[in-house]
Amino acid sequence: MAWFRKEKKPRQPRRERLEIPPDTWEKCEACDHTDIRDKFLRNLNVCPSCDFHRRLRAWDFANVILDEGTLVEVGGELKSVDPLRFPDYPARLKKALANAGDQDAILTATGQLEGMPVGVGVMDFAFMGGSMGSVVGEKIARLGQRSLEKKHPLVLVSSSGGARMQEGILSLMQMAKASAVLSQLAERRIPYISVLTNPTTGGVSASYAMLGDAILAEPGAVIGFAGPRVIKQTLGQDLPEGFQTAEFLLEKGMVDRVVHRKELRATLSRLLRHMTGRPAAAGHAQQDT
Repeated sequence: MAWFRKEKKPRQPRRERLEIPPDTWEKCEACDHTDIRDKFLRNLNVCPSCDFHRRLRAWDFANVILDEGTLVEVGGELKSVDPLRFPDYPARLKKALANAGDQDAILTATGQLEGMPVGVGVMDFAFMGGSMGSVVGEKIARLGQRSLEKKHPLVLVSSSGGARMQEGILSLMQMAKASAVLSQLAERRIPYISVLTNPTTGGVSASYAMLGDAILAEPGAVIGFAGPRVIKQTLGQDLPEGFQTAEFLLEKGMVDRVVHRKELRATLSRLLRHMTGRPAAAGHAQQDT
């Protein structure tokens, strides 16, 4: 009766099943909007749904500001050490280097912004929360000194939780060191623009972040010294709505302008050309119309 039996054979799939890489999708921290990673990257890591400005790594942010192919890192040989022999600090530094892949919490570089030579420092929150240690202060001081010698404008992009407690008083000294070189820039009328991103707090906000000739901030960035919970406990009263956001500080006169990341490059170029009296370079004049 084999004629009436149907031999069962395992069916082979007609199409090969494609595995989607786990890093293909990204989710916005503010609105939970999920989209392909490339779409976020093309939008400069700004959520295409709610316009939330997500953090950018230092190298990526510097390339947003500077002309393509002009970025040259300076001070990259400087590395953090453990001068106070703080418990577990060397292990944390090793982990930060593995996670962030950079020498420290700031990238300092020279380059051109629409044909204008500038010095740029961009903090990286991925390296121990963008904490300000001795290397951060030294890099800013050297970059500022270079701006003094070359008479090139300086742009610093801040993203930090404040001073690095593992370096104690040495970390706090960087506030004065950075502020001193910025005061020399001001005396010689060399422009310095500060850009505040989310978050800019602690000793960074209490020093060089708020000393710019012009202070710009990204939309929704948290900016302040102490956290709102600490302030609320100290004052013993509720805080205003939107307290410590870029928009709140703009309203109170602490920030000159809130600038979308897409407009930051053009805004910096216009401000620096106005401050220096330099005309637009050839090939860039049309971008401001």
